[in-house]
Amino acid sequence: MLEPSEIFGDVVTHDSSDAVVRWNEERNRTLFDLGPLAVYSCDAAGVIQEFNRRAVELWGCEPLVGDTDRRFCGSFKLFRPDGSLMPHEQCPMAEVLAGTLSEACDAEVVIQRPDGSRITVIVNIRSLKDEGGNIIGALNCFYDVTASKQTEEALRDSDRRKNEFLAMLAHELRNPLAPICNSLEVMRRVRKADAVSSLSSPAKHALDAAVDVLERQVRQMVRLVDDLLDAGRISRGKMVLRRERVELSPVIYHAVESVRALSDSLQQELTVILPQAPVYVNADPTRLAQIVGNLLNNACKFTDRGGRIWLTVDRAVDFEKEHTPNATAPNIVIQVRDTGLGIAADQLSRIFDMFTQVDTALERSVSGLGIGLTLVRTLTQMHGGTVDVTSAGLGHGSEFIVRLPIAVDTPQEVPPPTAGEPVVTTASLRILVVDDNHDAAGMLARLLEFSGHETHTAHDGMDAVEAANKLQPDVILLDIGLPRLNGYDAARMIREQYTHGAGPVLIALTGWGQEEDRQRSEEAGFHAHMVKPVDEVALGKLLGNLGTRNKRPESDRGAAGPQVRLRVVQSTKVLP
Repeated sequence: MLEPSEIFGDVVTHDSSDAVVRWNEERNRTLFDLGPLAVYSCDAAGVIQEFNRRAVELWGCEPLVGDTDRRFCGSFKLFRPDGSLMPHEQCPMAEVLAGTLSEACDAEVVIQRPDGSRITVIVNIRSLKDEGGNIIGALNCFYDVTASKQTEEALRDSDRRKNEFLAMLAHELRNPLAPICNSLEVMRRVRKADAVSSLSSPAKHALDAAVDVLERQVRQMVRLVDDLLDAGRISRGKMVLRRERVELSPVIYHAVESVRALSDSLQQELTVILPQAPVYVNADPTRLAQIVGNLLNNACKFTDRGGRIWLTVDRAVDFEKEHTPNATAPNIVIQVRDTGLGIAADQLSRIFDMFTQVDTALERSVSGLGIGLTLVRTLTQMHGGTVDVTSAGLGHGSEFIVRLPIAVDTPQEVPPPTAGEPVVTTASLRILVVDDNHDAAGMLARLLEFSGHETHTAHDGMDAVEAANKLQPDVILLDIGLPRLNGYDAARMIREQYTHGAGPVLIALTGWGQEEDRQRSEEAGFHAHMVKPVDEVALGKLLGNLGTRNKRPESDRGAAGPQVRLRVVQSTKVLP
């Protein structure tokens, strides 16, 4: 016979166990409801079995537990990230329950709530299985990322507007630069013709000095504008290379000449050492010159007056690779070393980052946007090369080392011109200059007159179309951003006037220099696209090429314009 104490003891123990179970269940339910993640579960048929408070908040409604009409998810509607409708039967929960997905990890889904609002959630779903491995349900933990997605979109929009601003800024800066550059060229021509001989020696010396200063400063402005555009191209991944087989030495000389004025003005000693044998690379010659030019420009700016700069170009041969059957192509090494400011050790790792300014001291006040070295790294990597920097610290100068693969195929010798080959000279052409900036149009026309051309000007698109019909020009230099009728439409209308002949050569002369701008020029019927401020030498080559191919008597001026296929010249994008 059991004692009462034993019976009551068992009852007390049983009651205590029930209380513990109830307490654990309540604790788990509280954690389930108060947790920051939305959680719900379904059975094998997709019927919702349980959900927490956060899930109801994100759904915007509370489904009925066991409701077979709304399965797999409690949302009103579901959408994919691209905006297309996602039926509930195709949602990640349905795929996990069907076994087509083992689990869903960080899948993105857009939920539309009954009030029409939408949120973006990240879902993580795992199946629940019995002892036999059969799927008996699934659990979904999801959370709201709408705010972060909106922030990302705002950043993308900000980046897009920044790029648009940079392009607009470059365009607006190029417009006044064009007449300034042309005015400088006119002054050079006048000075060369000794048209200022009436001035006293001090006055002529002052004029020469003023022209030299203007040339240097305009050159720097052009470099800054180009850097702004390239910064936008880099951030959008729109940088494009136009590769060809290039001998390195002429490219190096071009880069050296681009900084010669700056180096001379600072009385710096610039030493250039090149390999004796020609070296060929598969590269974009303009961008390759930009790599070297930016490194030299950087060295000049951060080296004190009277300092030294060395530019050394040499082959680099790795002995082991040279004697390995599968050796990679040998490299050419371009080194730019200076006795300048140097770089602190903690700055070396970010020296190539966009907009980085290592020395911002007011007493040095070095100009620049912090873009040049970023361009060096980006362009070098696009060419399949590497760039490194070393410095012993502040006050000990720096050294930049660029390695580029050498073109290993046998160079093709360019035959020398034969005695019977004509020399390119500039014959007189009738040229129509169209620009809504009267100063720009006038100065460019004046400059072309120095080369013996007949020039006319117009200042809007409609006037350009009328002048083209009346004057029958050989060449039309046409701005794009024109009043009344933009340059693209004006070009199309001019082309339509010459249905039975080639018509005039159309050259886009504009501040817009992005790749899409060049593409639009091609579609509009332009033969070439030149970016302001126009390179006078490049334009001269272009017109000289036309002049030698299209000499015709004055009586033929009303006939169709020159039938030509333009060649690529520096600073010009010639369209196919």
